[in-house]
Amino acid sequence: MYLQDIKSSIIGYVTIRAEGYYIEKFINTCKNQNIYLGNMKREKSTIIIANVPVKQFKIMGKIAKKNKCKVKILEKKGVPFFLNKYKKRKIFAISLMVILGIILVLSRFVWNIEVTGNSSISSEEIINLVKEEGLDIGVLKSKVDIQKVVEKIRLDRSDVAWCGIKVSGTNVVIKVVETDKVPYVVDEDDYCNIVATKDAMIVDVNAQNGSLQVKEGDVVKKGTVLIAGWLEGKYTGIRYVHATGDVKAKVWYSKKEKINFKQKQKKETGKTEKKYTVNVDKFAINFYKRLSKFENYDTISTEKKLKISSNFYLPINFVIKENKEFVQEEITYSVDEAKKIGEERLSKLLDEEVKGKGDIINKYINTNEVEDYIEVEVIYEVLENIGTEEKISF
Repeated sequence: MYLQDIKSSIIGYVTIRAEGYYIEKFINTCKNQNIYLGNMKREKSTIIIANVPVKQFKIMGKIAKKNKCKVKILEKKGVPFFLNKYKKRKIFAISLMVILGIILVLSRFVWNIEVTGNSSISSEEIINLVKEEGLDIGVLKSKVDIQKVVEKIRLDRSDVAWCGIKVSGTNVVIKVVETDKVPYVVDEDDYCNIVATKDAMIVDVNAQNGSLQVKEGDVVKKGTVLIAGWLEGKYTGIRYVHATGDVKAKVWYSKKEKINFKQKQKKETGKTEKKYTVNVDKFAINFYKRLSKFENYDTISTEKKLKISSNFYLPINFVIKENKEFVQEEITYSVDEAKKIGEERLSKLLDEEVKGKGDIINKYINTNEVEDYIEVEVIYEVLENIGTEEKISF
């Protein structure tokens, strides 16, 4: 039925309204003579509405007359009627054919590449990598060896566990699955020490296997052996083992910033202007003749790619640049206000840095006030496990 509907659209069809007491006999006769009644609907028991191919309409009309049914054409659709409607508009018809021809030619090229599934790997890195294998904007789809591009990504990127490429219309979607970063783990059968991962002050040490090398209150440097991978017995001597245990220590994180008492601050005036650009492949057409009328402004650019459908992109980009005017206002902060600004900024940065590392047990704020500014330092004291396994080399 679906193929029949497509065929009818190409050769043309009419939507008819048939009415009569013998409507059932009319429908059966049409079916017996292979007359297609598409999308048939009943308005009443004696009235139907259906689509009939143009070439079968005359035969259907004779059948209606024999069965004493009245037939009325409600609508004409299809390519023949469309062409007939615009047959006097030659320029329109020629333009339409040219446009269709251009679209047909453009459909053979790649006009958009997108990367999905990536979080730590940037899309630009993947796109630059596939360019080396010939997959780029403006290249013929037939010239791209998808299998080679996939192999290139897999061989060159150890952080990609799986890669797949799908070409739909003029759009290429590169889907990647990133590898999980597995921390280095010393084999259980290997001899190892527990060493410090950073500078810290020891708070608590619990050695499950091995010899303690530090105690509570000791200050250690990164790389210091905390639990040695050996045991010494009176009769057995030194025996090497795989050291295990927990070492908790205080670690300090700090950040500094100078906060000027006098600062210039942007204030938007509410005035804006928009400038438009059309990029056709690598050629730009600017629809403005002069620079911004504002002395001070911020620009927000929005780019939209022209596409006919979700996967049929064209080599045309519309760029809208919105300029927002602002003025510079001078603000003078008090010592307390400047200190608070510095503390909030630095605390936010430190919160992000120590996230998931341990528990914040203390927060210190140091300040140094001079004539024009105040220097603010925020220090976080964090309790965390600083021990890691390190294989013993002989």
